[in-house]
Amino acid sequence: MRYFLLKEIVKYLSSNSHKIRLCKRIDNNTIIIEFNDRNIIYFDMTRGNSIAFKSKEILKAKKDFNAPFDVVLQKRFNNAKVENVEIYNDDKIINIKVNSSSSYKSLITILQLEFTGKYTNIVILDENRVVLEALRHIDEFSSSRVVKVGSKLDEIPKKDIVFKEENVEDIESYLFEVYENLQQKNLENLKKQKIQQVQKKAKKLEKTIKSLPKKEELEVLSNELYEKANLILMNIHNIKPYQKSFKTYDYSGNEIEIDIENCSSITQYSNDLFKKAKKAKTKATSVSIEKDNLEEKLHFLNRLIQNLNESKSASECEFLYPKKEKNQAKVKKAQPYESFFFEGYKIMLGTSERENIYLLQNSKASDFWFHLKDRPSSHVIVQNSKKTIPESVIEKAAQICAKFSSDFGGTYEVDFTQRRNVKIQNGANVLYNPYTTIVVKV
Repeated sequence: MRYFLLKEIVKYLSSNSHKIRLCKRIDNNTIIIEFNDRNIIYFDMTRGNSIAFKSKEILKAKKDFNAPFDVVLQKRFNNAKVENVEIYNDDKIINIKVNSSSSYKSLITILQLEFTGKYTNIVILDENRVVLEALRHIDEFSSSRVVKVGSKLDEIPKKDIVFKEENVEDIESYLFEVYENLQQKNLENLKKQKIQQVQKKAKKLEKTIKSLPKKEELEVLSNELYEKANLILMNIHNIKPYQKSFKTYDYSGNEIEIDIENCSSITQYSNDLFKKAKKAKTKATSVSIEKDNLEEKLHFLNRLIQNLNESKSASECEFLYPKKEKNQAKVKKAQPYESFFFEGYKIMLGTSERENIYLLQNSKASDFWFHLKDRPSSHVIVQNSKKTIPESVIEKAAQICAKFSSDFGGTYEVDFTQRRNVKIQNGANVLYNPYTTIVVKV
């Protein structure tokens, strides 16, 4: 972080901080400090990329941190009186000196925030600058500057440079802006990462679709095999055991020669041809269904890419395409629908008529059903065992219905009701009443 910005932060804290109400770690390298009442600043002390910022929303800890550093940090700085805030040694180091009262005596403690490249660290010192704890412990084998509990802290070697000075009109607004820019950068990186993962799946699917045998070719092959088998049976009484081929006329009246050199039994050969013809005909039908299913899946992935690209937050990206856990068991059989999880509710999306029919036939009466109003759309089912579901879940399910049923953003009306009120007419066509309509913007 730039030196002139640290000076502005120190100036800001000197005027606006009299007490530290809360000080704790919320991420591996990030601590939150709440000065006075709700004046919160976050310090991300990632080595080589340390920053300070403010957020309009209170950031939650990613896990419970209970290392000795965290115990000392909270013990010494929670509800402590701020004695002094200063730039230390004319370097990119902030010292926050506090006085905390215990049952026996007052304790002077210094929180040293070092924004110094490879030396970046958070060090807790006593009034004699002896190390009480540190975010990173450094021994004599790792660096010439040792950071060791119980030892006096060595000074960071000063560089012979002159820091550039600039004016900042409003440091508080700047700190909010730092976080917004950081979030936007993280969002773009996350979107890029997830879109690449989905694109990889889509390309693999496209390759599979292209490699499928052509339905027309299989049908032609089936007809040819049937004709050949029938012609052999029609001429079987004229075929001699030693013959390697025979001549006959096909169904169009053209003379043809059929090779029978490698068959031990002419009857068995004709039966094998009939089996191959039937197999080719069955495959022609199944490959058409398989192609339709794969193309529906590809269409969903393309819509998913579009929705990821339009995501406004990291949480929305994670909702649309969650990261798989390392120990997550693989599902042996693919589900005939797409699923999402929100606030403990499973939201199921049909991306084709086949999947919509499956959801209608396999949902429970207490589940909630969603559909775009007065127009074709995906069917969405929210698994539920109660009479109602939270408003937030209703809105999320309606958004999913709109996002994956339309190619353009805008405002959409979505009808929803419990599955018990939906009557199947034909396939995925339904009648429903009573129902409620919600308006969502996507």
